[in-house]
Formats: sequence, structure tokens, C-alpha cells
Amino acid sequence: MTILVSGSAGHLGEALVRTLQDLNQDVVGVDLLASPYTTHVGSIVDRDFVSGAMQGVETVYHTATLHKPHVATHTRQEFINTNISGTLNLLEEALDVGVKAFVFTSTTSLFGDALRPPPGTPATWVTEKVSPITRNIYGASKSSAEELCFLFHRLHALNCIILRTSRFFPEEDDDKSKRTSFTDENIKANEFLFRRVELEDVVNAHLLAASKASDLQFGRYIISATTPFNRADLPRLNIDAPSVLNERMPVHKDLYQQLGWQMFDQIDRVYVNAAARQDLDWKPKYDFAYILESLQQGSFPRSELTRLVGVKGYHSETFSEGPYPV
Repeated sequence: MTILVSGSAGHLGEALVRTLQDLNQDVVGVDLLASPYTTHVGSIVDRDFVSGAMQGVETVYHTATLHKPHVATHTRQEFINTNISGTLNLLEEALDVGVKAFVFTSTTSLFGDALRPPPGTPATWVTEKVSPITRNIYGASKSSAEELCFLFHRLHALNCIILRTSRFFPEEDDDKSKRTSFTDENIKANEFLFRRVELEDVVNAHLLAASKASDLQFGRYIISATTPFNRADLPRLNIDAPSVLNERMPVHKDLYQQLGWQMFDQIDRVYVNAAARQDLDWKPKYDFAYILESLQQGSFPRSELTRLVGVKGYHSETFSEGPYPV
């Protein structure tokens, strides 16, 4: 069985190719950039290029995309070309060759303004039932690509699983105020409570999605670390998150104090992975409790995949305000 991974030079794409190769799978890696994990260098916007790479493929992991950090450096048309037209090309060619499983890497960013409740109101409990309110071209293009996947499933019975991943990148935060107020590890540890997932767990979710695609046929799933919070916590999370965490996981207090760390004052959304755990039989390893256990042993936990893939960045140039031009 041949497997195609688009975006094979990116964080997730490389991690998938590494993992599949370790499993002795025949992998086609597609990317604009040459890399040890890219077998076909070219653009998914080029239908002929996609056609040539798709021959003999039975499973597609479509991770290639322009990301949120590109909003300030790329045109809206470029987002449409890559994220929408590129996805359409892959779907068309997957249909032509009889692909059995198409796994599309989407993003929790597409929920947009639905994630931002007014100050003083309850935090948002984000499940797959929340309707996106896109706030930029990135979210709009990913939402449109999702709908293309649904269209190909509905009209052509193509088995498509959509995974809406939360943050798994190792790069610094794009929020300057957070970068200046918290250490990078402090930020990432906090995010495992509500909006972060480890790369190894993301890869495992993709492998499970492909293996279950023929049974599920179609589905959209949030891929994020399991939260310790519940719905009853929402009214206070967006007002006084530390007090809620003190009740849920008081063990963190002394450790954070020793490290000189802080919890965010407010948490405005909580990503809920219950559907993925149930339907995909996904068992994410990295959650806030696991982070605390590792910190107590003297290290911030990172999977071997994260260490191997490393920090890639999103731009070749540097910016005066930090890692992103936002």
C-alpha cells in the first residue's frame, strides 16, 4: 500500500513520513520544499504534479497548508490557491485512483470568533457542534477545504476524516504580550489545559483516522490534549482561571511556585476531544497531568518526534517584533 503525505517538509508532514517509514510503509512525500522526507518537489496547486504523485496511492494524509502566521505575509489569493484549490486537486486525483482513506489536517483556528466570549461571560466549551465564525482568510480557507472533503464524501463516497488540530508547533507564541510575560515552557504547559496537543499524539490520531476511515466514512474531530476541566468550570475560567485550576489540580501550585511560573488569568475556551477518543479510539498520552509529572522529575516532556522534527519556523525572513509579523 502506498501512502501520500502532502506537506512532507513541515512539522506534521515530516513526523508522519518518519513514523510511516519506521512502520515499513511505502510513502510518497509531496512538498514545495526539498527535504529528506520529500520524494516529489512541487506545488499541490499544480493538478498535473498532483496527478503524477498520486499514482498507486491508497491513503492520503493532506497536511500541506498556508498557516495562520502567513496571514500577514501572503495574499488572500495565495491562501485560496494552496488551501482550497490544492485540496481540491488532491481530492480529485484521490477519487480518480480510488483512494480508500483521505485524512485532512484542519485546525481549531477555523472556529474563529466563536472561541472568544465577551469578558466576564463563560468560557466556550468547544466541541465539533460549535459553528465556526471565521475571522481571517486562514480560517475561511480551511473551513472551505473541509466542505470540499464533505462534498466528495457525499457525492462520491470518498472516505474522508477531518482532524481539527490544536497547537502542536514548538515555535514561540505569536502573542507578544504572552512572550514577554511568560517563559515559553510556561506558556506551553498552560496550554495543555485547553488548547495544545503533542506532535506524537497528533500523528497517532492521523494513523487511527486512516485505519478507521472505511468504517466511519466521514467525520470531523477535535485533536487536542484531554482537559481536566468540565462544563461547570466555564463561568469562572474566563474570569479567574487560577482559582479553577487550584480546585481541579492543586498539585500544580507548589511546582509552579518553584519554577517561578504563572497560570493565565483567564482561559476563554476549552477544546474537547471526547469524540476523537470515542470514535477513533485515540488515547493521547500528553496532558496537563503528564506535564506536571515530568516537571516534577526535572524536565519538560517532549516526544521523540518533536525532538527529531525540531523547530522549523514559518518564514525564511526575520521580523523586528519577534518570530511572526503579527
